[in-house]
Amino acid sequence: QVQLVESGGGLVQAGGSLRLSCIASGSSSSINVMAWYRQAPGKQREFVARITSGGITNYADSVKGRFTISRDNTKNTVYLQMNSLKPEDTSVYYCNAVGKVYGFATRNFNSSGQGTQVTVSS
Repeated sequence: QVQLVESGGGLVQAGGSLRLSCIASGSSSSINVMAWYRQAPGKQREFVARITSGGITNYADSVKGRFTISRDNTKNTVYLQMNSLKPEDTSVYYCNAVGKVYGFATRNFNSSGQGTQVTVSS
């Protein structure tokens, strides 16, 4: 089992910046893709950004040019640098990881964290 813990959320004014972090821990594993999703009140969870173990990144159109995802494979940590924040970025941000867990048998996993609140005031 792989556990994810997010941190770095908070309240910021429009135009400001925040940096989210997510640390993965648990069973012996290899993580292929780490990603960030977000969910605003009354809305469905939406994709924000993802990064592969090789450093290939993808972003939602709504955050391109403002958000940057990065990861430190040695620390099993993924970051989301959020600049030029807008009130519509207000959401709970969730970290997600996909990979393999090794034990008696190798199995795939897909885990998400508990989320961290980001609030952007106008």
